[in-house]
Amino acid sequence: MTGRRLSSLLASVTAAAVGASILTGCGVLPGATGGSREPVTVMTWAPDETRATNMPGMPAMAQAYARWVNAQGGIDGHELRVLTCNEQNTPSGAAACARRAVREKAVAVVGSYSQNGRAFMAPLEAAGIPYIGGYGLTDDEFSSPLSYPVNGGLAALIAGHGMQLAESCRKVSLVRPDTLAGDRLPKLLDAGLKKAAKRGAVDIPAVEDATEYADQASHAREKAGSENGCVAAVLGERTQTFFDSFRRLPEATGGAQAEGEGDRVRISSVLGSVGQPVIDRTGGARSPFEGAFVTGWYPEADDKSWEPMRKVIKEHAFADNRVDPTDTGVQTTWIAYTVLKEVIESLDTDTVTASRITDALDRGTRVDTGGLTPPLRWMYEDLLGAPAFPRIVNHEVTFQVVRKGRLVAQKPGFVDVGPTVTAGG
Repeated sequence: MTGRRLSSLLASVTAAAVGASILTGCGVLPGATGGSREPVTVMTWAPDETRATNMPGMPAMAQAYARWVNAQGGIDGHELRVLTCNEQNTPSGAAACARRAVREKAVAVVGSYSQNGRAFMAPLEAAGIPYIGGYGLTDDEFSSPLSYPVNGGLAALIAGHGMQLAESCRKVSLVRPDTLAGDRLPKLLDAGLKKAAKRGAVDIPAVEDATEYADQASHAREKAGSENGCVAAVLGERTQTFFDSFRRLPEATGGAQAEGEGDRVRISSVLGSVGQPVIDRTGGARSPFEGAFVTGWYPEADDKSWEPMRKVIKEHAFADNRVDPTDTGVQTTWIAYTVLKEVIESLDTDTVTASRITDALDRGTRVDTGGLTPPLRWMYEDLLGAPAFPRIVNHEVTFQVVRKGRLVAQKPGFVDVGPTVTAGG
């Protein structure tokens, strides 16, 4: 080979290498095929550092998920870009997050928490952006044609909780937020209780962000009675505050107890108001929640179905203590991003848009969550069709109980609460 031909070959190789480095700098992922697929931008929001319920683990889980899929070449070759937003537990904060999602051309809002459905759904609907796997607190999440819930929301939890308590409780007091969303809870709980011909619960509204609940606790205990009575509290982060007030009542005889310990008042709640992180913080096996009944959407946190999520958290959440695998918000976010991943993979396209995602979901893309939920699909025939919650497709819950400081299954598998939600909705 002559010197001139060798120089020409080296120049060609150098140019190719430079071109490859420029492409990599422009966002081509390691392991991606071809490098022609555009990044996918989504948003996850949740309140943080507010006086009411905070869910910082949900955006943190979304970021860890993005690090995981991008390290593997993205979702079907698309880099996943996650925007996060502090929803602030206010209508204005929720609306601001939604407008930012529109402005930054997010193709979906995924795995988010908000009590302000009207404030965020209107901007998303106007822009055609789907809302995938929200936490399930608001009517809008179960009525908007652009919402794709992965669980049955608070409605399924409360209806299921009534069914769970009906098996053990003679009388029930319900302490719930004095809000529009809270006003719906007594009817749903009663629908579950009446499955076993039980009388309705005593309804005790309470301020959601109070610093103590002595009056409500005393009233709840009195109405539940000491003969197989149960006090259920559903106050988000303030549930712990309520049961602290309950435990301090002079006439209380110990609050919760292990199963079979006589006729003292049992306490109960639903996941999201009480979960493993709360039990751990309040003493584990010595927690006031020992023996409490809890209704959840998903299998207990120690179930093997959560192993893939735990592995991602261990490898990609690093030392971020916001990402607790036992937290219901983190779990919901994992499931929501599982939906997003399967939908994008089903598209097999270089450019992912909001309309393509909604079309795929509406046309019947079926998502297998590995046993964390029933298979999910959002075609018309899959919808529960309850008057107030028409978009529910997953109407199954789990019955759990706190034993030795751990949330464990009270009974194996899922319980279908669809007819109960319909009756109570």
